[in-house]
Amino acid sequence: MKTKRLILSKLSLLLSSSLLCAAANAADITLIHAGELLSIPGETPLQKQTIVIADGKVVEVKKGFICQVSHDQQDTVSIVDLSQSFVMPGLMDMHVHLQGELGPNNDSERLRMSDADVAMQSAYFAKKTLLAGFTTVRDLGAKPEQIYALRDGINKGWVEGPRIIASGGVSVTGGHGDVDGMSPDLLDKYTSKTICDGPFDCRKATRRAIKFGADVIKITSTGGVLSDTNTGTGQQMEDDELTEVINAAHALGRKVASHAHSAAGINAALRAGVDSIEHGSYADKESIKLFKKTGAYLVPTLLAGDTVVNMAKTTNFMSPAIKAKAIRVGGDMMANFKASYKAGVNIAFGTDSGVSHHGDNAKEAVLMHQAGMSNMDILVSATVNGAELIDMSNTLGTIEAGKYADIIAMPKSPLSDIEALLDIPFVMKSGVIYKQ
Repeated sequence: MKTKRLILSKLSLLLSSSLLCAAANAADITLIHAGELLSIPGETPLQKQTIVIADGKVVEVKKGFICQVSHDQQDTVSIVDLSQSFVMPGLMDMHVHLQGELGPNNDSERLRMSDADVAMQSAYFAKKTLLAGFTTVRDLGAKPEQIYALRDGINKGWVEGPRIIASGGVSVTGGHGDVDGMSPDLLDKYTSKTICDGPFDCRKATRRAIKFGADVIKITSTGGVLSDTNTGTGQQMEDDELTEVINAAHALGRKVASHAHSAAGINAALRAGVDSIEHGSYADKESIKLFKKTGAYLVPTLLAGDTVVNMAKTTNFMSPAIKAKAIRVGGDMMANFKASYKAGVNIAFGTDSGVSHHGDNAKEAVLMHQAGMSNMDILVSATVNGAELIDMSNTLGTIEAGKYADIIAMPKSPLSDIEALLDIPFVMKSGVIYKQ
C-alpha cells in the first residue's frame, strides 16, 4: 500500500495542472501556484508564490512555483494552477440575513413556509453566498433554531456554505426587530422571546439568546427602514437598556452589533460599548469621535440602501411607511459613509444581503469604491477587519501559516478594477475547493 501511494504521489507531480486540479479535494497536500498573491491585504502583493495546504490550513507560503514538498510518503500531493490569477483570502460579509430575500411575496411566504422550508431555503442562499467568494459571514437576524442548525451543519460538513457567525436578536417591544404589520393575533404568535422592556428584562433576554446558541448579540438601538410602521428611525432602545444588553453579552464572551440609523441611537450604542454599528446612516461628528475612541467598527451596508431606494421607486409592494423611509435613508447612506471613511473610522465589509439578493454581496465593494474608498481598503475591510471584528484574526483574514485555507482567485486584480470581485471563478474554504 505504501508503494502504491508513493507512486501516486510522484505521478501527481508529473501530470499537468489541469488534471491535478480535478483531484485537489482528495489530496493530503495541496500546492496552489498563485500568479499574484495578496496574502495579507494592506500589504504589497507578491508574484509567483506557492501556497502549501494540509488538513484545511495553510502550512506555508513559498517563493516561486514549487512542485514538491517534504511530506509523508503515504500522502498524495495535488497542484492547483492559479499562475495566471490574482489570489487572495476568502471574503467576509459581516451583515447578512440568510433566511430570506426582500420581495413582494414576503408576507405570504411568512405564513406559508414551514420552519423546515425556511431551513432549506437558507441552505440554498448559503451555498450561493459561498460560491460568490464569501467564505465567512455574520448572520444578524434569523429564526434562531434554524440559523444555529445551519451554522452547525456547515461546520460538520453536512451542508455546503460559508462559515456562519450567528446572532441572537434583542429588541424592545414595538421597536425595529419586533414584528409589525400583522393582525393582533399574529403579532402575539410571532413575537420573539427576546423582546424586552427595561434594563433588567433586556439583560435576561440577552442571557437567554446566548444560552440558546448566539455567537453574537444583535440589538436595534433605532427604528428601521423595513419595519412596517411609521415609528421612524430615531433612537428606540433607552440608554440603560443598551448598557445592560452590552454588559451582559460581554460578560458571557459575546460581542454586540447594533442596527442604528439616527445619530442619537448610534452615539448611545457607542457610549454603551457596542462593538459594531450596522448602517450608521446619520453618523455625526460626535459619532466619529466615539468610533475612534472606542475602536468600534462601522458596517456600512450601502448595498441595502441602494436596493431599497430602487425598489421603492420601481415597485409597488412596499407600504407607504416603508417606501418613505427607504427613499430618505437609503438615499442618505452614501454621503455619511464617505464622511466616516475620510475620518478614519474602522470599517468592516457588510451588505445586509437578504435585502439585496444573496450572491450579489460583492456589489457592496463597487458602491464603497464609488464613495471614494480605495480598492485596497475595501479588500482589507472584507478580510482583515472582518476577522478582527469576530475575534478570529488568528485563523482568518490572511493567507499565512496556521490559518484556515480560505482562498479565492480571479483573472483580474481587484486592486486595479474592483469589479473583478463580481465574478470569482475559484473558491476554497478550509482547504476544500467548492468552485473552479
